[in-house]
Amino acid sequence: MSAPAADRTAPPSYSPGYLRYALGLLTVVYVINFVDRQILSILLQSIKLDLGLQDWQLGLLSGTAFGIFYATLGVPIARLADVFSRRGVIAICLAIWSGMTALCGTAGGFALLLTYRVGVGIGEAGGSPPAHSLISDYFAPERRATALGIFSLGVPLGILVGFMAGGWMDETLGWRMAFKVVGLPGLLLAVLVALTLKEPPRGHSEGIASEGDAPSALTVIGFLWRSHSFRHIAIGSGLYAFVGYSVVTWAPSFLIRSHGMTTGEIGTWLALIFGIGGGLGTVGGGLMADRWAATDLRGRAWVPAIAMFAALPFSFVIYTTENTTLALVTLCAPSVFGLMYQAPAFAITQSLATPLMRATAAAVLLFVINIIGLALGPVTTGALSDVLTPRFGDDSLGYALLIVSCTLAWAGVHFLLGARTLAADVEYVRRASEQTETG
Repeated sequence: MSAPAADRTAPPSYSPGYLRYALGLLTVVYVINFVDRQILSILLQSIKLDLGLQDWQLGLLSGTAFGIFYATLGVPIARLADVFSRRGVIAICLAIWSGMTALCGTAGGFALLLTYRVGVGIGEAGGSPPAHSLISDYFAPERRATALGIFSLGVPLGILVGFMAGGWMDETLGWRMAFKVVGLPGLLLAVLVALTLKEPPRGHSEGIASEGDAPSALTVIGFLWRSHSFRHIAIGSGLYAFVGYSVVTWAPSFLIRSHGMTTGEIGTWLALIFGIGGGLGTVGGGLMADRWAATDLRGRAWVPAIAMFAALPFSFVIYTTENTTLALVTLCAPSVFGLMYQAPAFAITQSLATPLMRATAAAVLLFVINIIGLALGPVTTGALSDVLTPRFGDDSLGYALLIVSCTLAWAGVHFLLGARTLAADVEYVRRASEQTETG
């Protein structure tokens, strides 16, 4: 049943201080999420030499094995979050992926390491979708892209910490100890989430009391996929992730093979480039999207489209120059432009979902992103590198990354196509939400 009208229009009960705390805590969880996910990339070369692996196997470890389970289990776990406590789902999943990350440091061979990486993917499947839903209920629609942009800082900050700490720990402590050191703190953070994070009512930020049963996952998928805007935003996001995950995964190995850098040097450089540059792009994308959307809702999709087209030309310099400094400096630009898609894409998806389906909607978007990007990107790049090795030798990985980067143009086109019907699709969802509230 619906709540009484007085309850539906009750003002938000959370103080500004608590909202900042909750957003900060969820952002820290997302930082841990990406530290545990991405630290593998800085350790790949050491793991390859220690365990005698090929590039396609490294691609499976870093992308496919993690990505398939992360993507496919995200929807059923998000369904649990739409039905039960989002806070509880985040806390349990955080404990699982942190423990599995620590266990990666004990693996004696490829099969066991692959198993533990699958475990990390299963745990991390329950991290982001419930957080998106919580943030959407904490913050009003006009502030949502900015709040999700701050939350999305977890990506560049997690990459920063993962590269910086992982690079130097790899040199001083070894790759096994690096996994253990970054995995264990998440267990303590899971307790903090369980004890201090509050569960807002569904639809709280809009003043809508959305009660009753959450729709099934298939219903949510069908609802979203009928939206012209969502289809293009999801596919465009996945195509960008195809490039982004490939670059983040393989950039350290590329710099080792083509430029002779050490993991410590690479960790420092990439931490600054991806961490600071990605952070600027993440927050900037959210702020720009909210400001543009205030006058034209299509601006939320135009921001990522422009960023994709702007990032592409730099790839031709990064992967073909023999000058190490030039390659690193040029990498700064796409690191800023690349992550400008996240906050707008997340905010658009939440706007295209009713309050009772928001966690599942986020999971559906992440499913598309991670099947196309994480499950296929790194392994495709690794396979291309293997194919190109007879001709280009150690430089084959750079040419593989260049080929993959051309996908950015394709991604940009989808964001432009998604912008065309965005206003009409959002209005349709608003009316559907009101009908649910009064019906």
